[in-house]
Amino acid sequence: MVFASNPLALSVPEPAFESWLRDSGYLEVLDHNTSATTTTSSSSSSSFTGDPSTSAATPASGFFVSLFSRLAILFSLLTLNPLSKLAAEDFAGDTPSWSRAFVGFSGSYSFPSSSAQARLRVHENVKRYARNYAYLFILFFACALYQMPIALVGLISCLAIWDFFKYFNDRWQLDQYPITRQCLLRLAQCVTAVILIYSNVQVALFCALSVSYASMILHAAFRKLTPAKQLPPVGRGR
Repeated sequence: MVFASNPLALSVPEPAFESWLRDSGYLEVLDHNTSATTTTSSSSSSSFTGDPSTSAATPASGFFVSLFSRLAILFSLLTLNPLSKLAAEDFAGDTPSWSRAFVGFSGSYSFPSSSAQARLRVHENVKRYARNYAYLFILFFACALYQMPIALVGLISCLAIWDFFKYFNDRWQLDQYPITRQCLLRLAQCVTAVILIYSNVQVALFCALSVSYASMILHAAFRKLTPAKQLPPVGRGR
């Protein structure tokens, strides 16, 4: 069946539609309704009893079904790309409060009821708390360097090499001698690469990336969606 084209039809870009959902508070409503629907369906299915001879095995089978479903949701997090909807504008705003907004309270967390809800939470929370996750990565990287003093010394040495290169480049005006400048630039790059490799800076960076990524994906998946903006109250008639 072929439908005729509607000249009044509007095409809304997906980022604009998601922004409207976010500002209107519908993402939070969708997250809450998804949890409520899954809870209702699971309770109704558990209240149904069939043959009395199999009623004794129902709790055990229900436990394993719930366990495997939760494991499937956790494994689905490995297939997500949490940075797919992240934009540069997400780092331009103010940093959300660490206590109220980022950490929240005990009721601010719940296990995602489905893979779709986990995906919704991860994409939205990563956009909201992008600056918090960036600061966490810096903190983890600093802790890794503290545990690896050789890597810290190597990183400081690399920064000193490039600082000296900039200083001599300005003092000797190496821009007037492009060949000499290119040779010194390649030499500084080789020395930097050797120092970074032998001081195991890449190991510290990998550890910080792994811990920060795991913390981000778990926090974003378990953190309930809260209103990003306070909705204005509905005006009352005089």
